Amino acid sequence: MKFFVDTADTNDIRELADTGLLDGVTTNPSLIHKSGRDFLEVVREICSITPGPVSAEVVALDHDGMMREAEILRRIADNVAVKVPLTIDGLKTCKALTDDGTMVNVTLCFSANQALLAAKAGATFVSPFVGRHDDIGFDGMGLISDIRLIYDNYDFATEILVASVRHPIHVLESAKMGADVMTAPPSVIRALVKHPLTDKGIEGFMADWAKSGQQIG
Repeated sequence: MKFFVDTADTNDIRELADTGLLDGVTTNPSLIHKSGRDFLEVVREICSITPGPVSAEVVALDHDGMMREAEILRRIADNVAVKVPLTIDGLKTCKALTDDGTMVNVTLCFSANQALLAAKAGATFVSPFVGRHDDIGFDGMGLISDIRLIYDNYDFATEILVASVRHPIHVLESAKMGADVMTAPPSVIRALVKHPLTDKGIEGFMADWAKSGQQIG
């Protein structure tokens, strides 16, 4: 499973990229606003940090407007994935862009039927939001399972990009279901390495090493 980080904080992106675990980045208007920086400037910098897909979202709601904004975004770098909403105009834009060789991330997916439409429109990625789905009493991970089944039934090439990931269990369940990608905030990715027995083991080894009085080198 590919690991994308969901942030516009370039310091966090650099730190995670240095681990070799980072396969791409997702952003959205809210994350860009939180960064307090110019949108195009941030996207350009992120694209220079990671060679993987960098999702940059259009803000227009009509097809013509989306196409105009997409043209600006895809000129930034070859690894930009234009992010469009799961609407009729978004799907129309997805089809036009993917036919022209541009990666497209269809976002704000909340049903398997929507995911089916995104795949038929040729989306590179579809982003079902599991955390927001859970928030209103639905089964976010059940949605991923349904999409995986449908995509496998018809051999769709669209990658399932699990979004709105809130905690490590979302990551674990996504991997077990065969999701292609997950995108999570830096804090969730860092939490994946944590386990109390790992910490306890390190503590014990270090205590015994100190008692030995030895050094390496």
